[in-house]
Amino acid sequence: MLDGIQDPRLARGLSAQLALKRAQLAAGARCIGWKVGFGAPAAMARLRITAPLTGFLTDRGRLASGATIDLAHWNKPVAEPEIAVHMKSDLPGGADRDAVSAAIAGIGPAIELADVDRPPDDVEPILAGNIYQRHVVLGRCDMARAGGDLHGLVACIKRNGGEIARTADVQALTGELIDIVRHVATTLAACGEQLRAGEIIIAGSIVPPLWVEPGEEIVYSLEPVDTVSVRFAARAAA
Repeated sequence: MLDGIQDPRLARGLSAQLALKRAQLAAGARCIGWKVGFGAPAAMARLRITAPLTGFLTDRGRLASGATIDLAHWNKPVAEPEIAVHMKSDLPGGADRDAVSAAIAGIGPAIELADVDRPPDDVEPILAGNIYQRHVVLGRCDMARAGGDLHGLVACIKRNGGEIARTADVQALTGELIDIVRHVATTLAACGEQLRAGEIIIAGSIVPPLWVEPGEEIVYSLEPVDTVSVRFAARAAA
């Protein structure tokens, strides 16, 4: 049990998740940052939580923009366009909003790929499985947006060449970026970890999750910062 986490479901799930992280690092992976999930109000209400769940990212899951993924052995694949927060300094738990803002080097686009391989209705196994995380595609970090400046951003998502979503409110489903970073730092501190300079946080899907199929392509433009994309290999002919 983690002493700093009051909800026993979260404590047990995070303990199992951190054991998974340690095993992956021992096998040669490198931690590149963190993720949040289930941060939309309806999802938090369903899971009876008051803040998003936190998971980890490693270099083994990072993909280049434009990569092609084979979904042959996936259960229920999902793509999530997100904001990636890039950290320029360490951030302790309990930091105030000004300290959080000062620790942010910039922001950029990201696409998270997850595989919903168990029902999304029980916090403990969701956390233990690292919130379904499989891959992340990262775009350019805009250093001019140090502090977490989101002014003037427009997110455009295309599926197979056709626009399916466009929004100028990139925090509508996730909550405020500063609050998310602060929450991650505080959660990590409660677990004996720390949010480090050079790490990233992907802050949750800015649109409802996109359930994807073989043969599709998702393109996400965070205008005017950068565009990232991912393809899913077509099924082999029978």
